[in-house]
Amino acid sequence: MVQLSRDQILSFRRHVSALDRRLPYLDDSLKLIAGAGLQDSMPRAALLSIHARVEGTRYSTWSEPPLVQVWGPRYSAYVIANDDVPLFTLGRLPDSPKNRRRAEEIAHRLEEVLEGRRMDAREAASLIGMHPNALRYAAPTGRFLIHWDGARQPLIWSVPAPQVEPFEARVELARRFLHFFGPATSQSFSSWAGVTQSAAADVFHALSGDLTGVDTPIGPGSILAEDEPKFRSRNPASSTRLLPSGDTYYLLQDDDRKLLILEKQHRNRLWTSRVWPGAILHEDEIVGTWRRSQNKVSLDPWRKLGRASRDAIEREAISLPIPGLHASIDVRWE
Repeated sequence: MVQLSRDQILSFRRHVSALDRRLPYLDDSLKLIAGAGLQDSMPRAALLSIHARVEGTRYSTWSEPPLVQVWGPRYSAYVIANDDVPLFTLGRLPDSPKNRRRAEEIAHRLEEVLEGRRMDAREAASLIGMHPNALRYAAPTGRFLIHWDGARQPLIWSVPAPQVEPFEARVELARRFLHFFGPATSQSFSSWAGVTQSAAADVFHALSGDLTGVDTPIGPGSILAEDEPKFRSRNPASSTRLLPSGDTYYLLQDDDRKLLILEKQHRNRLWTSRVWPGAILHEDEIVGTWRRSQNKVSLDPWRKLGRASRDAIEREAISLPIPGLHASIDVRWE
């Protein structure tokens, strides 16, 4: 078993997630940082996740090529690379014949009423006699995309079905998960992807020849064998970033949270029972949370910060690309 320390694991995750330095504004950069999907359940969270990783992020970046939006893991809104649609849709297609049949039937009925048009999801659902939320069950077919700006029901439209075997897509989805969230287990993949534990175990078995077993401060796990040298490399200290609610870096469950945040009281303040706040990442560690209401950004540090640290965090807050504001960002410390 390869021994990995907390510092090695978190340094690797920051590096592969481009949180140690912002990337240039290129299609390849956007595809890379969306490799594990960018959760967008909080309106424009994906935009702020992109801003934390890519220079020159625009208000519209989240909705421009090469990025698209789908209902992804756990039926949450996700921004992903267009090339990755099969992974985040077919990769989650239910194994149960009953549930798979339901997904395909809803997708078929949607295609009939959409007739190649973009339509408000509420209207489309009404035409087929369903609640709008039920349309999400068809998302794993990969036969439609969405556009949700946070203000109303999403637009929905049909696209050609991906020509990929569902199990093949799930294996690649697991690779992405291991690369961005590793070390990992089949159980943690099951929780993240929203697939059954037996399905996750089958995928990890299929990948077994490409995995390396590791021991971590929270127990055993697996990494991609090709990533092992990167875990052993010490990456530069991360810059200051304000990560939005549900950002990939802390989209964690169970013991994985204990690895990222050592103090229980701080874990309780980051992963709340309601809407998660954003996380303040500064010099390798999450040092507090933040929230926004219109143009007011409230910063809640967990420890006393020096003037230089406060200035760096304030500059990052002021730089947030938040559309629709009619006043400059007003930073407040709690």
